Amino acid sequence: MNKVFDSPAAALDGLLFDGMTIMSGGFGLSGNPESLIPEIRAAGVTGLTVISNNAGADGFGLWMLLETRQVAKMISSYVGENKLFESQYLSGELELELNPQGTLAERIRAGGAGIPAFYTATGVGTQVAVGKPAERIDGVEYLRETWLRADLSIVKAWKADPAGNLVFRKTARNFNPEMAAAGRRTVAEAEIIVEEGGLDPDQIHTPGIYVDRVVRSTINEKRIEKLTTRQRETG
Repeated sequence: MNKVFDSPAAALDGLLFDGMTIMSGGFGLSGNPESLIPEIRAAGVTGLTVISNNAGADGFGLWMLLETRQVAKMISSYVGENKLFESQYLSGELELELNPQGTLAERIRAGGAGIPAFYTATGVGTQVAVGKPAERIDGVEYLRETWLRADLSIVKAWKADPAGNLVFRKTARNFNPEMAAAGRRTVAEAEIIVEEGGLDPDQIHTPGIYVDRVVRSTINEKRIEKLTTRQRETG
C-alpha cells in the first residue's frame, strides 16, 4: 500500500471542513507540521478547534491560523509568549481550554487507545478541577479527565515509508505519536521518505495503521524559539 501524496495540498484534499477539530503535533517549535499548516490556512476553513501543546510563535506554526482568525478554540497546555494568542483570548475572540501538560498528553494518548476517561491527581484543589467529577481512591482524591480525539491529526516525522510507518527525531517525538493515533484521519509530513522496507521495525515510533496519508515536507526551517548562547571559554 502506497500512502504517499505528491504535495501537502494534495495530502489534505477532501479532509478539511469548517468547524472541525484538528490535532497539530509539535513541542514548542520542534516537530511542527510546517508544510501542512500553511495549506490549512490557504484552504480557508474556519471555526476550527485546534488541539496542540502550544499555538506556535510569532509568524510561525499555528500562529498562521490565528492570524487569519480561523481558530475558534484552542485546547492547549502552554500559551507562552504568543502575543496574538493572548490578545485574541483576552478580547473574547478565542476560546481556551488550558490543560496541565501531562494531562493533555494523557488525554490524547487515551483518545488513541480508546480509553474514554481516566483519573489523575493533577489539578485537584485548583481551577483545573472546576466542573469535573472527582473520586477518592485509596484515600486520595482524583479528577476524572476525558479523552481527546480529532477529525484530523497533522504530524511531522523525520522518516516515513510508503505504508505510513513513522520515525520521529528527538524532541519532535513529543505529542506527535500520540496525536497520530488519536485522529480519525492522520496526515504525516516527513523530511525523508524511504522505500518499502527501508525502516528498521524496531525503530518505528508510529505504525502505519494509524496513518492515512504521507507527504514529503516542503518546509524544514526548524526555528529556535529562544536562542540562548554563552561566550566560548578560552583555554
